[in-house]
Amino acid sequence: MAAIHAAAFPAHDAWSQAVFGQQLELPGVFGLLHASGGLILVRVAADEGEILTLGVTPEARRGGVATALLRKSAMIAAGMGATAVFLEVSVANSVALALYTRIGFATVGRRRDYYSDRSDALVLRLDTGEPG
Repeated sequence: MAAIHAAAFPAHDAWSQAVFGQQLELPGVFGLLHASGGLILVRVAADEGEILTLGVTPEARRGGVATALLRKSAMIAAGMGATAVFLEVSVANSVALALYTRIGFATVGRRRDYYSDRSDALVLRLDTGEPG
């Protein structure tokens, strides 16, 4: 996971193997890998899921990897009791915003100066359609 994350993000934003290990030991956290070069890490608490990170290697982008990971993780989160899944995305990341909108995420909030480049984050929500 750390290798994929390092390929998908700038060095200052990449998570280490230790960080992934710590996250995966927490209750309600699960991760998925895509054979083409993608990963997602999700936490479910009570009736909410949160996408902690999603990354796709540059050579695997625009091949449906992120879509597959998002859909599968939303199904798993719903099976764990989540009625909605949340994530944050930079207002500057138009590619990711288009993907999330296409899948059905809706903007429900904004976090000012959230990222290291001081860009705002939009908080997005996807209803899983599953009862709590």
